[in-house]
Amino acid sequence: MSRHCDVTGAKPSFGNAVSHSHRRTRRRWNPNLQNHRSWLPSEQRWLSLTLTARALRTVDRKGIEKVVAELRNRGVKV
Repeated sequence: MSRHCDVTGAKPSFGNAVSHSHRRTRRRWNPNLQNHRSWLPSEQRWLSLTLTARALRTVDRKGIEKVVAELRNRGVKV
């Protein structure tokens, strides 16, 4: 499974971990992904999405129907 959000498109970002002696090693920051299952009333089915915590707030604010419509306008198969 690739670690990206279905709604916001957030992916891991990369950089350096810097120690006290200032040695640098590569590291990555993963997004806060949650598997979320929502009921889609218009289609009478459950929908499973991988969302970041911020995207969960977006779904709460806009509603699942509007978010799914935006995903379909972008060409994402839902």
